[in-house]
Amino acid sequence: MVKYLDLQKINASFEPELTEAVERTVKSGWYLFGAEVEEFERRFARYCGVGHCVGVGNGLDALTLIFMSYISLGRMQRGDEVIVPANTYIASILAVLRAGLKPVFCEPEWETCNIDANKIETLVTSRTKAVMVVHLYGRVCQMDAIYKTVSQHGLYIVEDCAQAHGAMYKGTKAGALGNAAGFSFYPGKNLGALGDAGAVTTDDGELAERIRALANYGSSAKYVHPYIGINSRMDEIQAAVLNVKLGRLDADNNRRREVARQYVEKINAKGLLLPMVDEEQAHVFHIFTVFTPLRDRLQAFLKARDVQTLIHYPIPPHRQKSLQDYATLSLPVTERIYREELSLPMSPLLTEEEISQVADAVNSFFVSVNG
Repeated sequence: MVKYLDLQKINASFEPELTEAVERTVKSGWYLFGAEVEEFERRFARYCGVGHCVGVGNGLDALTLIFMSYISLGRMQRGDEVIVPANTYIASILAVLRAGLKPVFCEPEWETCNIDANKIETLVTSRTKAVMVVHLYGRVCQMDAIYKTVSQHGLYIVEDCAQAHGAMYKGTKAGALGNAAGFSFYPGKNLGALGDAGAVTTDDGELAERIRALANYGSSAKYVHPYIGINSRMDEIQAAVLNVKLGRLDADNNRRREVARQYVEKINAKGLLLPMVDEEQAHVFHIFTVFTPLRDRLQAFLKARDVQTLIHYPIPPHRQKSLQDYATLSLPVTERIYREELSLPMSPLLTEEEISQVADAVNSFFVSVNG
C-alpha cells in the first residue's frame, strides 16, 4: 500500500531529536510561555522574513485573531467585507465569520485553483476592507495583480498560509506577502506539530502586540484584561517539535518538488490535468492535485491497486449546510474543481518505487478507459 501520507514514517525520520526535544520539555516543568515558544517565534519570523511571529493554538485561530485585532484596533468594523476565495478549506471563511465580518466569495482561476486576481476588482464595495489570499495546495497566488487592486482601494491583504510553508513569490516567502498571515501546523502540514498549533506572521508591531493580547484572554499583563479575548496559545511541547522540524523544511519542500516532477514525467494519461512544476519555489506541493471528470472512478481504481488518495475537498464551502446563506451563489469554476480534484500520495519520504507504482496505476486506468 502506498499511503497518502505516512505520518509515523515522517516523524520517525526526525528521531532521536524529536523524542529528546519532547522529553526535555516535559522534564523542564514549563509548558506555556516558555523558551521553546520564544525560540520558535524568533526563528519562524526570521524564516518568513518578517519582524513578528505570534504562536497560537491553531490555524483557524491565527486567521480569526488577525481580523479580531484589526477590529480591536479600529481598522475594521463588524459587518465589513472580506473578499475570500470560493475554493478553499472552510476554515478560511469561518475565520471571517467568527470575527463578525462578511465573506464575499471570489471564483478561482482554473489553471491554478487560487483566487482569480482579475475578479477581485468586480467584488470591491465601500464596505470591503481586506482580501484573503489562500495559497492553496502549496502554490503561491499571483500576487502582483492582487497588489495592484488592493493598493487602488486601500485594502489589507491577509494570507492563509496553512498549506504553503516555505513557498515563495519572486524571492519573498509566504507569510511576508501581505499585511498579516495565518499558519497552521496541523500534523499533516509541510511543517507539522504533534497536535494543533498555529502562528501569525506580520511586520506590523502594533497588530502583533494586539494579537498576542487577544490570544491570552485579552490580557495586557497578568490579571489585567483591557480587551475581550480568547484562549489560543501554542504550548511548549508543540513549539519544541516545530523547532526540530523547521531546520529541515526547505530540504523537505525540495524533495516534494522532485516527487512532483517525477509524477509529471511518469504520468502519461490522456484526459488528466496535472499541476505545473516549473515555478521554481512558488509551489511546495503540500498536495499534488490532478483533475479529471472521471475522478471517482479513478479513485476507486487506485484504491484497488493499493494507492491511497484523498479529495480536497468533496463539498465546496458555499454548499455546506453551515453556510447555507451562500447556497444560491453561482460558482461554476469552484464547483468544477470540487467535482474533478483528486490528491495523489505526496511526502518527502516517498520512494522511487512508490512514485512509479502510483504513476503506473494512474496510467493503467486511463489506458483502460481510453482503449
